[in-house]
Amino acid sequence: MVSALDEAVAKKATAMRIGWIGFHMEGIPALRAVLERGFPIVAIVTLNSEASARLSGPCDYSAIGQEFGIPVFEVDNINSETSLRTLSDLSLDLAFVIGWTQLVGPSARKLIPHGVIGAHASLLPRNRGRAPVNWSLIKGERETGNTLLWLGDSVDGGDVIDMTRIPITPYDSCLSIYEHVAESNRAMILRLLPKLLDGERPATRQPHSDEPVLARRRPSDGRLDWSTSSGRVYDFVRALTRPYPGAFSWLGGQRWTIWACALPPQRGSVDGPPGEVIGSIVSPVEEACGQAVWCGQGAVTLLELQGDDGRVLKGRELSDQDWSGRCWQDGD
Repeated sequence: MVSALDEAVAKKATAMRIGWIGFHMEGIPALRAVLERGFPIVAIVTLNSEASARLSGPCDYSAIGQEFGIPVFEVDNINSETSLRTLSDLSLDLAFVIGWTQLVGPSARKLIPHGVIGAHASLLPRNRGRAPVNWSLIKGERETGNTLLWLGDSVDGGDVIDMTRIPITPYDSCLSIYEHVAESNRAMILRLLPKLLDGERPATRQPHSDEPVLARRRPSDGRLDWSTSSGRVYDFVRALTRPYPGAFSWLGGQRWTIWACALPPQRGSVDGPPGEVIGSIVSPVEEACGQAVWCGQGAVTLLELQGDDGRVLKGRELSDQDWSGRCWQDGD
């Protein structure tokens, strides 16, 4: 059931044409909330199936467009000539770019006179650049956030509109952090839209930062280094788990993706060779079963693995593997 805006806001909305650009799951809750409240979204631009298949976390935006009767336009690159013609034909006043990896270039932005608003999953200016959620977990940070900002020429350097802090607990993974990011997108955009329709343009300049821009992460960057501490290994695995390609390593010449592990308490100084399997962890609780492995300092318990052949090992099937004394390697 679509609820109407209050009468005063509805009148202002009729003069505003707003577009929504996104492909990632983090944008769906916000888009749904905006449409349910009747804000004037006139078009959705998303990636085509071929382009989205190359990325992690894609979501089907055509379904929500069909549900609310909003036309959906599929593109390969937002800055291509075809995409620019599409944006020009849409005659947008304003656009939200939520859950999108491509920089929106000046040629695209100048077609949207009231500006382009994006979200970056960090507390800007910290962690500007690519894959901020994954990097924050890899680096062992205990807090991240989400920033709503006006997009400009610099990478994640535009004026800040709103910001939400998100704690990182030991129980979080990239997926759970993105769920918090998605909810914060929803809350911040719903706070913002009435102001925009009332003619306001909230903006605060970012403080200067010399912190380098985060590098792009590729599937090959998921190679696990067992010589690091158990805490670092644990953070690495949860940073790259689904919907991302995952951390990986080799055992007995076979490559395994490590989807989940647990971090036991670290006591004493008796450690084995990094990567050596200590032995099986058994339990009547299926989810607690796994294989304990030494790290550079301490150990982790592997809980779910997947081979390149698609075979998944978890629970009792994983703990029943006779791997004690074998050693994980960083290559085949």
